[in-house]
Parts: sequence; C-alpha cells; structure tokens
Amino acid sequence: MRNLWAVEKAIFTYIAFTILLMVCFWDKQVNPTQMLVMRLEAVLLIIAMWMLYCWKPCKLTRLIRVAALMLTLSWFYPDTYEVNRVMPNLDHIFAGLEQQLFGCQPSLLFSQVCPWDWFSELMCMGYVSYFPLMFTILLYYFFCRYQEFGMATFVLITSFYIYYSIFVILPVTGPQFYYLAAGTDRIAAGIFPNLTDYFLTHSEHLAAPGWSGGFFHHMLDIVHNAGERPTAAFPSSHVGVTTVIMLLAAHTRSKGLFFSMLPFYIIMCFATVYIYAHYAIDSIAGLLTGIVIYWVLRLRAKKMELR
Repeated sequence: MRNLWAVEKAIFTYIAFTILLMVCFWDKQVNPTQMLVMRLEAVLLIIAMWMLYCWKPCKLTRLIRVAALMLTLSWFYPDTYEVNRVMPNLDHIFAGLEQQLFGCQPSLLFSQVCPWDWFSELMCMGYVSYFPLMFTILLYYFFCRYQEFGMATFVLITSFYIYYSIFVILPVTGPQFYYLAAGTDRIAAGIFPNLTDYFLTHSEHLAAPGWSGGFFHHMLDIVHNAGERPTAAFPSSHVGVTTVIMLLAAHTRSKGLFFSMLPFYIIMCFATVYIYAHYAIDSIAGLLTGIVIYWVLRLRAKKMELR
C-alpha cells in the first residue's frame, strides 16, 4: 500500500528520460523552464495522490489516484512536440515509404474517394471515440473486475508512455501538418521535400476533410485545437492504444463489452488515415506495436502480480 505503483514508476522513468533529452538539446529548446515546471507539477501531483491513498486506502481514493495519472497523459502528449521539434523532421522519409508501398498517398486520396457528409461524420465519430473507449475499459475493470483493475491501469497508461517515448525521438508530424507545409500539389505529384527544421516554428495543419458543419467534425476540431501538435505520427498511438483497449476488453471475456466497442475500434483505424492524422503505415505500425505492447505489459503485470 505504501509503495508507488508500477505505472507511477513508469511515468517517473519517462520524466527522467525526457529531462535527459532536454539537457542534451538545452540550447535549442524553446520553453525549457516551462517544460521543467510541468514535470515538477506532474511529480508533485503523483506524490500527492499517493499520500492521499496512504492516508485513506479505499476504492474511491484508488480511483482518484488513477484519474490523476490519466490527467498527466493530456499534459505530456503535446509536450512530445516541445522535445522533438529541435530535431530534423522525417516526414519526407515516411511519405516516400508510403508512396513506395501503396503507389499513392492513401491519406490524400481516401477523402476524395469517399467525400460524403455522412461518411465524414462517421470517421470523425470514430476518431473522437478514442477518449470514451479508454475510460470505458478502466471503469469496467473498476466496477466489474476489480481484482484486475491494477493490471488494466498499468497496461493502459504505461502503453501511452511507451508511445510518448517513441514520439520524443522520432519527429514525424503526419499528413495534416506535412501535406500543408509541403503543398498538396507536390505531394500528389510524388514530390516529398525535406523540411528539416520547419516545424520548429510552424504548427499549422490541414482541416479535417468532409462536412465541416457536422457535430463530430466540430468535436474533432475542439480536440485538435486543444492538444494537437506537429508530432506523434509514427506509430499511431490512437490505433496502438485502442488495440490495447480491445485486447483488455477481450481479456474480460465479456462479449457484450467487446462487441459494443469493436465497431468504434474498426472505424478508428480507418479514421486516422481519413482525417489526415496519419499515414497508412502509421496505422499499420500502431496495430502491430499495440499487440506487442499489450502482451509485454500483461506478462510484466503477471510477473509483478498486479491487482
């Protein structure tokens, strides 16, 4: 009870790792002091929730403690951009690989092949369902499989930080940023310029395609404006984390839970490409890494006998 959880230790490891990167690129960092303050705030929040739980160990304080850890995810996602934007951009390599594999740019063509308003809304709904899905799986474990709540928390939250660790050292922005910066005409012609340090000072992105007046399109705009940055494209953490969520759902052996979430997962995988968030190879890599991360963390949780 009085020890830090494994997931909290994973977060502290991530914080130490990013501080080391910041020190290596200190002269190039744009907001180093603000970044350090945010990390201190995260550490203090985790310690405060640990102290609360030690003072009053019960289900409610445990849930509050987990909610605080979930909150840190929204802090550190845009922060990956602050770390990796000092490195040379790699989108020209990934867009070129996309062209070699598919003979085109699926993200550029998908919305042109399927321009209908209802389809656009379906894709946007799938993309924003990412957030309800993660809370649904945690709450299900909390209320229905409490004996494995610790395992589910560890696997889900740690998977995020594994992806964040990749993002801070792999500066790939994805189509919504790269296509706009390079020019969609050049992209369509198979020309993929090396933008070097362009995203050090630029964060403009393409608007999602389709019906701009749609409810879910509007929700997507809110999400993008709140936390999206030119970062975190490869592999797709949206696909990777939702793959982890689906495997956690399958582990419960609840057919109702699994099959109610499955349509949103399938739409999510296609939506990441449709709305310009990811190259197709990003989503494929997200699927494969999500499977690997889940099984590695599940085995780790079993070894630690997390409950």
